[in-house]
Amino acid sequence: MNKRHEVLFTQLESYRSEILGLLENVTEVDAEWVPRNFNNNIRWNLGHIYLDQYLWIQALTKEVGDVPEPFNTWFGYGTSPTDFTPETPSFEELKSLLQEQPAQIKAKYGGRLEEEFPPTEMGMHTIEQVLIRTIFHEGMHLQTILDLKKCR
Repeated sequence: MNKRHEVLFTQLESYRSEILGLLENVTEVDAEWVPRNFNNNIRWNLGHIYLDQYLWIQALTKEVGDVPEPFNTWFGYGTSPTDFTPETPSFEELKSLLQEQPAQIKAKYGGRLEEEFPPTEMGMHTIEQVLIRTIFHEGMHLQTILDLKKCR
């Protein structure tokens, strides 16, 4: 793995650690709360972050995804906690999935970061480009989680 790819995975792990660190004093009750003027809660944001990386990789590679289908029903674009079912992963389960995800992505796709694919609708044509986009997206949700915590 070249230096640029090492930096990319370091950034992914760093953002993920920052998000997980924000959750240290968050309870299950806190994670479920949807403040007035918000559409989602902390639990939904965690599931969405987890899903987003895999969806973009899948959209690019056209390979079978790494996330069970119901994740899109619970955490996909346009969904909300009102879409949750008893099978929806708990706050604790989502934290665990998020902690494991960077290493799983690195193991599965680390050697394929520059492999060329037909571009996505956003013009991305490598897994490296997808990961850069998803790290940016994760940062947006990090801010949302901070905002949700401030409202509590």
